[in-house]
Order: sequence, then structure tokens, then C-alpha cells
Amino acid sequence: MNLAAPHIEEITPELEFTTSRSSGPGGQNVNKVNTKVTLKWDVAHAAIADAQRELIVKKLHTRLTKEGILILTSQDKRSQLQNKEAVILKLEQLLTKAFAPKKVRKATKPGKAAKQSRLQAKKQHAEKKKWRQRPD
Repeated sequence: MNLAAPHIEEITPELEFTTSRSSGPGGQNVNKVNTKVTLKWDVAHAAIADAQRELIVKKLHTRLTKEGILILTSQDKRSQLQNKEAVILKLEQLLTKAFAPKKVRKATKPGKAAKQSRLQAKKQHAEKKKWRQRPD
């Protein structure tokens, strides 16, 4: 099952942005201006395909609230606009990572040299144990 991540442009109307006082950079400006941006996206009621919703809930369940709301924040920049762009970028990266196909593991067998070195190590270990035994 190969699903594509929903585009940010499609879900932008569903995103809710709130601002608050930041603890990030900005000097005295931090105490006066709301530069921290919090993004809320109601995944449970989003206008996306059911398969996409299930995958998002499965992969990002640790970041969702009980009501199915994804909350992301950004307060690393000095301006509200930069933080808003940063939080949108965070969401985009999260969705891209969640929808990336999992790499299939190919089973491999140990090579000749690995087998030889394992047997050699076993022989040395047995020899060491043999020398520690009481003579009969």
C-alpha cells in the first residue's frame, strides 16, 4: 500500500495557529511580543482520505492528543512569521517521514570469512577452558 502524504496547501484551511509569549531569543522583546507559534491540526476530523488518517494516527500517535489533535510549536526564531514558517515546515517534515515507505530488510547469510573467524574464536575459547581444568 503506497500512500502519498497530504499536501500542506490542501490542509492549510484546517490548521489553527495560536501565538503566545516565547521563551526563545529576542531579548526584552520576548516579554512584550507573542512570537511563539502553536499549530493545531484536528487529524480525527481532517478532510483527508481514511487510509491517510489511519496512517497518520498510527505513525504519529505519540504526538496526538486523546481527541486526535496534532500540536506542534516553534519558538526558535525572533519573529512570529519565521516561527509560523518553521512550524509549517515541521508539519511538512513529519508528514513526509510518516508516509515514507519502510525499507524492506533483505535477509543475508554470513560469509565464509565470518564463519571461519567464528569457528576459530570457538576453538580458542574451548582451548582456554581446557587449560583451566584439573588434570586427570
